[in-house]
Amino acid sequence: MTDKPKKNRLAKLNQDNPGLFTSMSRTLQLVFRLVLDGRVSFWLKLLPIGALAYLFSPLDAAIPAVDDALIIGLGTYTFLELCPQDIVEEHQARIVGRQPVTPDEEDIVDVPYTRIDED
Repeated sequence: MTDKPKKNRLAKLNQDNPGLFTSMSRTLQLVFRLVLDGRVSFWLKLLPIGALAYLFSPLDAAIPAVDDALIIGLGTYTFLELCPQDIVEEHQARIVGRQPVTPDEEDIVDVPYTRIDED
């Protein structure tokens, strides 16, 4: 088999090792952009929204800060892993400041052409 091992999508976003706060900021930007993106399934968007709702809910386990962090982290990780890879990579490229791999509508040039048949 020539299947490449699947890399963690968060590792791609933070591969230049920017530091803790920059890494967290980029991840939050990525989640926010994906939640607003119409190409991502509505049901999938419920993961980070539900995790955030749990953060503000009165339900807590024995150690409140630990379970909140665990739910937020797990919800974010699962959301990013289940989102379509091409959409995630497009947003990652824009956050880091690189050009996205997929062409935008503005990059496509329509030109008229004439078909020449040689009969």
